Amino acid sequence: QVLLRESGGGAVQAGASLRLSCAASGLIDTSNSMAWSRQLPGKDREGSAGLGSDGLTSYGGSSMKSRFTISRDDNKNNLYLQMNNLRPEDTAMYYCAADSQPLLTAKSQFLGPQAQDFRHWGQGTQVTVSS
Repeated sequence: QVLLRESGGGAVQAGASLRLSCAASGLIDTSNSMAWSRQLPGKDREGSAGLGSDGLTSYGGSSMKSRFTISRDDNKNNLYLQMNNLRPEDTAMYYCAADSQPLLTAKSQFLGPQAQDFRHWGQGTQVTVSS
């Protein structure tokens, strides 16, 4: 059984920062490929940031790459997403994802994490950014 539990979301003003955390347990740990994805109201889920066991990262576009940082703490089996200079358009439910494969696929590397590449998902944490 795999359990991914997100935390750290909240309501903030534009320009603020948040750090999301994902605690992984079960058959998945931080030696697997992991990612953050978000779902904006009324839209499909989109990849925000991905991380392979080799340390390779990918981001879902230049806007996220310049403001978001994905990282992990192997000792705690935690995945993090540091989000700076938040904008109202970042308002979304943010999900932690993981897969048994250790490395990001080529598509996830170059286009940002692809939802189909990750088998396990958390319940999400809401981020709301007001202007």
